[in-house]
Amino acid sequence: MFRPAYSVAALLMAAAPVACAQMPMTAKMAPMMASPAMMEGMNHNSIQPETTLQINAEAKINLAPDIAYITAGVTEERATASEAMSAQSAAMNGVFKALTAAGIAAKDLQTSGLSLYPRYDYIEVKMKDGSSRGEQKLAGYVATNQVTARVRNLDTLGATIDSLVKSGGNTFSGVTFALENDAEIKNQARAQAMKDAIAKAELYASAAGLKVGRIVTITEGYEYAPQPMMMARAEMAMDGAAPTPVAGGEVGVTASVSVLFELVK
Repeated sequence: MFRPAYSVAALLMAAAPVACAQMPMTAKMAPMMASPAMMEGMNHNSIQPETTLQINAEAKINLAPDIAYITAGVTEERATASEAMSAQSAAMNGVFKALTAAGIAAKDLQTSGLSLYPRYDYIEVKMKDGSSRGEQKLAGYVATNQVTARVRNLDTLGATIDSLVKSGGNTFSGVTFALENDAEIKNQARAQAMKDAIAKAELYASAAGLKVGRIVTITEGYEYAPQPMMMARAEMAMDGAAPTPVAGGEVGVTASVSVLFELVK
């Protein structure tokens, strides 16, 4: 006699999920992220792209060099490999002696190139049928030896070059001028680049009717120290002639920076 009651209850329970699914969402059931408490927790200081300004700036500082690097050596060609190496060794000993006599310390001398290779002549060979073809024939062996010397006294640079040539050096790659300690000048260039970036930002902001609010990011860019190189020929130094004239000019350091500014009204 109780079965009909159980059937009605079962129907009501089955219909409950459908009714709940069709119920409209009330304010209490709205997502928590839309509540005032959650809104207060949001970051209202986020920067919009239209309120930022990206500035790239660089600064270069030049100074007279206080050190020079010269690369010189010998190149000798002989019929055999051993003869070529012996010839370059004898000539190179004279170069080292000349550099030492010029006041170059052993710590300022470094071998920068040493090679031995065969040299071939290309000749034309006649064939039996009257035609000809090119062939290579071993002509000898070439031995080279290069040394890089750090010259700290630039007043003696020209005389040093002449002495190594007179002592047997027959190859000369050139002179590179530099600053022995460029840490301070690098910092000066960095500081100047940053000042220039700020000045540019203030200029653009003023033209747009805005002000620079704060710096968002700072990215250090490239740094380089361009150095002039003087190329020379060994035969320029003649016996009894004045020392080879050498002009150091200026060398410098360039630093760059990229800064992102926030602009405000």
